[in-house]
Amino acid sequence: MGVRTGQQFLEGLRKQPRQVWLRGQRVEDVTSHAALVSPARHIASLYDMQHDPQWRDVLTYTSPTTGDPVGTAFMMSKTIDDLRKRRKAFQAWADSSFGLLGRSPDFLNTTVMAFAESPGVFDEMGERFGRNIRAYYEYVRENDLFLTHALITPQTDRSKASKDQADAFLHMGVVRETAEGLIMRGARMLATHGPIADELIVYHLPGLKPGEEPYATAFAIPVGAPGLRMICREPFDEGGRATFDHPLATQFEEPDALVIFDDVLVPWDRVFLHANVSLANRMYSETALRNHTAHQTAVRAIAKMQIAVGVAMAVAESVKSNAHLHVQEMLGEIIGYIELAKSCVIRAEVEFEPTPSGTIRAGFTPLQTLRTMMSKAYPRIIEVLQVIGAGGLLMMPTGADFSSEVGKDVRRYYCGAGDVSAEDRVRIFKLAWDLAGDAFGMRAMQYERYYAGDPVRLLAGNYLSYPHKKECEALVAKALALAGRP
Repeated sequence: MGVRTGQQFLEGLRKQPRQVWLRGQRVEDVTSHAALVSPARHIASLYDMQHDPQWRDVLTYTSPTTGDPVGTAFMMSKTIDDLRKRRKAFQAWADSSFGLLGRSPDFLNTTVMAFAESPGVFDEMGERFGRNIRAYYEYVRENDLFLTHALITPQTDRSKASKDQADAFLHMGVVRETAEGLIMRGARMLATHGPIADELIVYHLPGLKPGEEPYATAFAIPVGAPGLRMICREPFDEGGRATFDHPLATQFEEPDALVIFDDVLVPWDRVFLHANVSLANRMYSETALRNHTAHQTAVRAIAKMQIAVGVAMAVAESVKSNAHLHVQEMLGEIIGYIELAKSCVIRAEVEFEPTPSGTIRAGFTPLQTLRTMMSKAYPRIIEVLQVIGAGGLLMMPTGADFSSEVGKDVRRYYCGAGDVSAEDRVRIFKLAWDLAGDAFGMRAMQYERYYAGDPVRLLAGNYLSYPHKKECEALVAKALALAGRP
């Protein structure tokens, strides 16, 4: 089949019934529901880009099995040019949403590619599990499916392991094995875009302990699988907001959902890992999942930082607060985060790593450095935007005010510095509020804080696994040698 059009994506959603609950009601059609129609249409627009002559050669490559054009995110790299093509494909989709879609299809396309690139890791469970992941990768690639995932246990009692919760299946686990497959019960979070995805893939963050074998699984199932249901968080936009007042929030909402498994059957051919705590913990590093997903994440993060920094500069310019040294200092600081991120990506590509399967992947250390930096850098960018916008962010009129009886007052008193009209200044500040004050923007910031997991553990991991410690230690030893002995 190869790459789908946006219309084919939407038709696929309509043909696959699913249990999606929002505001206490079951959603009958996720492509037309007021809170989901915009997210579905934007994902559809990404699929359409794959057919656009301007982007086709960037966003697709030729399938090695069918000869059809398939998504570049599925491509295993053999040269640095392949890595660069992947980066350009990530950038094309990221730029279309200003990096605000944290779970565009290329993220999990990259994930299944990383798994399929290392089938030997899953062979540890038995040869059929390696075959399963390779077959699933080809199925998703050739049908151009949109995946969601749910990696985190619900926030019930964080002081206890999954097996020690009040109910052993509050957290998703295996109830029993059958001849047909595994029976799963319990809940997982946080399925971003889950209501409008085709498939759900489940695996684990490292950290499982011995005795948690029932929770150590990796598998994939259709979102419409019997017994699977999703409960959506409160939406930020349900179609009633004006685009003038909320230009980003009305366009780039990402629905999030709790996923509940009510004795869901996962067929054996969709199981990739089962009851192996050690392998579940090692899967991230041994499949190089961290490298591959961090490459996509980094490119998207650059786009997201660029829009936020750009808005901060526009706010400052509109009222000439950028004439002040302390504002220039803050803007200079956040510009630096963008350039550091770009440098990390390029270095990761230049310092690529070979894989056991004969392919290459972007280097881990610079990408992980950026991934951990983002949990602090993006919130800092938003903080600077809030400081520069100051009280002005809190007092903007609505678009409707311009055509009302107070329109003359609005045009007079909301103007900016120089020739910046009230309309232009309000548009800039509305954009800023979407990122720095609105619930939409606060989710986008919280998302970056925890995108890659617990930031404390991640930064500690940078220290514990830093591959260049010996270089630092050698310099210390050389400097100490200058002092000699007392």
